[in-house]
Amino acid sequence: MEKTAVVSGDEIKLLVVDIDGTIAGESNQISAEVKEAIAAVRKRGVPVAIATGRMYQSAFRFYQDVGSNLPLIAYQGAYIKDPADQKLHWHQPVGAEIARELLECFQELEISSEISINYYSNDQLYVRELTPGVRAYGNRTGVTPMTISDMHAFAAHSAPTKILALSEDPNATDRLFVELRQRFTPDQLYITKSHTHFVEALHPMVNKGVAVRYLAEEVLGITAAEVMAIGDNYNDLEMLEYAGLSVAMGNAPEAVKAKAHWIAPSVEAHGAAAAMAEFLL
Repeated sequence: MEKTAVVSGDEIKLLVVDIDGTIAGESNQISAEVKEAIAAVRKRGVPVAIATGRMYQSAFRFYQDVGSNLPLIAYQGAYIKDPADQKLHWHQPVGAEIARELLECFQELEISSEISINYYSNDQLYVRELTPGVRAYGNRTGVTPMTISDMHAFAAHSAPTKILALSEDPNATDRLFVELRQRFTPDQLYITKSHTHFVEALHPMVNKGVAVRYLAEEVLGITAAEVMAIGDNYNDLEMLEYAGLSVAMGNAPEAVKAKAHWIAPSVEAHGAAAAMAEFLL
């Protein structure tokens, strides 16, 4: 059941959108309908920001497509950078000791579950080998993975912004998600799912809700009640909970929909455009 919105669209002074599953679907592009809606929102004077789990370099083309002029929230909020002046507002990598423990945990599970590990540092992607899954991920995100033979040794001198476990088997990622949450406390790591095939681990202070709060309150000087957020997956939960007006996509899991004030059509049906039309246009 949808919740009653605590604010009306007329009060919104910031729109924040996720990328994958929200403004971009299977085509890996933003549809003309969604682009037109975003342009109309911006014309009305409401700035649009992106909050994504993607790398900064992978998210940048979407940032350009929506015509944003605000800092770009990448890596689930672990990395916030303004493309206009290259100012890095925020970067919170995973601590070295926890990163080592996490890699050991992944290594222990990797053989049986056929899980690949993506290690992100300095906005670059590092992997042990170029598996078919890794190649597909690189092609979709527009990122060239770099291979390293010893990820543990690399981690000792290069802190990860994020570590992602990737499997073609969604059951494997479901099991991994549960196991990691049992092994690591919320004070050690923020563990989330952004896709049926991805499990992501980041610094415990990191999530999209924290990042959107920073953008709204510290950068723009507005309140949560003046923020509208649109997302589709578990990594959007904190952002949806923060926003005064929250929208979940029709393709979102039920647990995510339960946190939203309004349920939009699916990403393939241009649901983000429908949400903007409903509340902002």
